[in-house]
Amino acid sequence: MDVVRILIAILLPPLGVFLQVGIGLHFWLNILLTLFGYIPGIIHAIWVIIRK
Repeated sequence: MDVVRILIAILLPPLGVFLQVGIGLHFWLNILLTLFGYIPGIIHAIWVIIRK
């Protein structure tokens, strides 16, 4: 299941974070990072998915 979440995180980083942790601090932080730059959003999303 984590492989699917990582693939989703590469395409849409906030969705990958939402599927892992729901709407919370990491979700909003990921939206902010994705708006500032797509790559930081991806890195954060993958980090959140692997960490849990």
